[in-house]
Amino acid sequence: MSDFSAQVATLYPEHVQYMQGLTQEALAREGLDGLVIHSGQAKRMFLDDNHYPFHVNPQFKAWCPITDNPNCWLVVNGVDKPKLIFYRPDDFWHKVPPAPQDFWTDQFEIVLLAQANQVEKHLPFDKARYAYIGEYIEVAEALGFANVNPDRAMHYLHFHRAYKTDYELVCMREANRIAVGAHHAAKAAFLAGKSEFDINLAYLDAARQGDNTVPYNNIIALNEHAAILHYTVYETNAPSESRTFLIDAGASVNGYAADITRTYTTDKGEFAKIVQAVDELTVALANKLTPNHSYVEIHEQAHSGIAIILEDRGIVNLPAQDIVAKGITKTFFPHGIGHMLGLQVHDVAGHVNDDRGTPKPAPEAHPFLRCTRTVEARHVYTIEPGLYFIDSLLARLKSSPESMYINWDKVSELQPFGGVRVEDNIVVHPTHNENMTREQGLD
Repeated sequence: MSDFSAQVATLYPEHVQYMQGLTQEALAREGLDGLVIHSGQAKRMFLDDNHYPFHVNPQFKAWCPITDNPNCWLVVNGVDKPKLIFYRPDDFWHKVPPAPQDFWTDQFEIVLLAQANQVEKHLPFDKARYAYIGEYIEVAEALGFANVNPDRAMHYLHFHRAYKTDYELVCMREANRIAVGAHHAAKAAFLAGKSEFDINLAYLDAARQGDNTVPYNNIIALNEHAAILHYTVYETNAPSESRTFLIDAGASVNGYAADITRTYTTDKGEFAKIVQAVDELTVALANKLTPNHSYVEIHEQAHSGIAIILEDRGIVNLPAQDIVAKGITKTFFPHGIGHMLGLQVHDVAGHVNDDRGTPKPAPEAHPFLRCTRTVEARHVYTIEPGLYFIDSLLARLKSSPESMYINWDKVSELQPFGGVRVEDNIVVHPTHNENMTREQGLD
């Protein structure tokens, strides 16, 4: 048994007890007896007999690491042993999942379900005091559930998803380990002059995860494509010159995500200095993730850091504080500094103030910020500053009064490189931070 396998086997029962405690409070807030959590079901493509890739309900995989099997159900009340209704059909067209036998199975009463439409006999008879948790409202109604995704319970469960158990942290460290190894393989493919398509294949091969297994579509961007924030095209032909490689790619372990970005360049001059400066800014901002610190403040400090780079590299002819004051950094750094990370890449409840769901929206000046929470121990965040040369945003800046402060010759020199982003995954502890990404060997 590997160290990882031993750790998850040891820590998982405590994780289930934590989930039991959350469930008790969520039920008390709604006056309910239990929750029935649906893993989801396959979605058929329009006018087709094929299905979209299956993605499990995150509230389901918060309990157990079943991520690839639709038509499963959990019945939980926070006290009794959770009941897992595991879909295992008689099917010769598709691979039938084996009956569960893994580190987690002892924590559940497991019932095998041969036909998806026969689940009702395994669910509570009187559903008036049970709530359905899932996205298939028509299924819930057909089964007799009147209470679907109740607000008070969902707000509570979502808010507390931010606090990771030891089991969850072990899974996320392993996801980072896998992703780091794959990032090294992708970097080697870039340096060998490979195409975006072939670099992506190198990444997936090293991770041993497919396009539908990694937590999001990999961003594999060469040269000017690095200026497209969510670039997922994968050109099959290698460019004549590989100047820049921006990779934003992760890995999944037991349903938990890693989300890592690096930027590499063959340049030895000005752009290489910008890459180094953004990397140093990532480390500096990650170190500010301390308990009781505002995540919004870290985002604002990121703009100050980008402004210093713009001034130091002679891109903007103003002092850094004036670059921020005039809003110029928003052209070069148009996204948020990061987000919460866990069962979802952009984990839930980033814009709430408490476990009752009181809204805490992004500030008007920074509408793309994905998290406004106060940093606390056991939270996991990404920190991902960037500096880009985006044609549409530069055109808007050029037509503004602030154009006079921009060194447009320098901008033209740097545009062929696209941009830079560097992203780490950080666990906040009471007295220190844990940079999972760098501690797994990715500088």
